[in-house]
Amino acid sequence: MARTRTARLMDGTGPASRIIATSSATAAEIHRHTGTAPCLATVLVGENPASVTYVRMKRARCERAAIRSRHVSLPASVGTNGLIERITELSDDPGVHGILLQHPVGPHIDERAAFEAIAPDKDVDGVTTHSFAAMSFGLPGFVSCTPGGIMRLLEEYGVDPAGKHAVVVGRSPILGKPVGMLLLGRNATVTYCHSRTAGLAGIVRQADILVAAVGRPRFLTGADIKPGAVVIDAGYNPGNVGDVDFESARDRAGLITPVPGGVGPMTIAVLLAQTVEAAARRLGVPRL
Repeated sequence: MARTRTARLMDGTGPASRIIATSSATAAEIHRHTGTAPCLATVLVGENPASVTYVRMKRARCERAAIRSRHVSLPASVGTNGLIERITELSDDPGVHGILLQHPVGPHIDERAAFEAIAPDKDVDGVTTHSFAAMSFGLPGFVSCTPGGIMRLLEEYGVDPAGKHAVVVGRSPILGKPVGMLLLGRNATVTYCHSRTAGLAGIVRQADILVAAVGRPRFLTGADIKPGAVVIDAGYNPGNVGDVDFESARDRAGLITPVPGGVGPMTIAVLLAQTVEAAARRLGVPRL
């Protein structure tokens, strides 16, 4: 059957590059005004290859954006108390402006307790309950980076969520739940779904904006997509595969993010932008 439509790609690399360029210029100005460069501390538990790669990539992006990075590598055997102690030290360190705890941290660690050890004003990854509450109530604070990147991507492509039905498939505390709250804050009508939702396909077909964040490769297909919908694939699975079957979905969607190259670059861009903002607040630098 001949293809009758091809969705427009929501490429995240261009918008991310512009955000990082702005953050880099601001970071340089902060350094010039105060003599201090914004600093992001990354904390890695164990040597999971994917996590090691992610942290290395984030540190490299920091260096290119005039942001100092400080790395703390802990053995896989570290316990919850040991991890919390190290994060607390970083929270109390005036030379650190943002803290990123790379997750997952291992099943023997209370990850939520570790996240909560991050000082709210240094939670540039938006993982604490304080940040979630701020997102939910529309108060000043730091957003979860992937949801924040998704919202910026929608803005970049002229998608106004107001009045639209947004369906979020996924309920993680750092992706599914917060992106739903951000969409609600932009006057979308939001439905949360997950892998155990009864009648999932029927609900997804109602979505004007679909955010796939369930962590299952090709979990959603073109048959699940409302014609002309905006499809945001926030999944990343082995083999560079998202949570949406891209080839079938692009025949139905109006806009769709690729995997990789869609949401991922925006996540890192928001992380760097929020690190620079945290430094400006901490150092008392007016908005430049």
